[in-house]
Amino acid sequence: MKTYIQISTTTETKEQAQKIAQFLVEKKLAACVQINGPIESTYRWKGKVETSNEWLCLIKTREDLFDIVEAAIKKMHSYETPEIIAVQIIKGSKEYLNWLDAETDNL
Repeated sequence: MKTYIQISTTTETKEQAQKIAQFLVEKKLAACVQINGPIESTYRWKGKVETSNEWLCLIKTREDLFDIVEAAIKKMHSYETPEIIAVQIIKGSKEYLNWLDAETDNL
């Protein structure tokens, strides 16, 4: 049985988020990428608390594609340490998961 995940990453610009989204969907590494923003993020970086505006990408894909998606994001990302985290989709409509599977059938 296939497992599905949602990967999140944040970017500095909307353009970078769009570039990542376009690449992942075109290469069938993701069925869908939603871009939200700008969002305000507060975080600790190199000993300082910082706040910045970012764009959030929510990437729907299969768990077996995580390593490839992670590598693609790292290659295109401007951050030294980009957020790349995944949560498992534990439930979803049969139709949506079938669509997700069909749109990521690149191997």
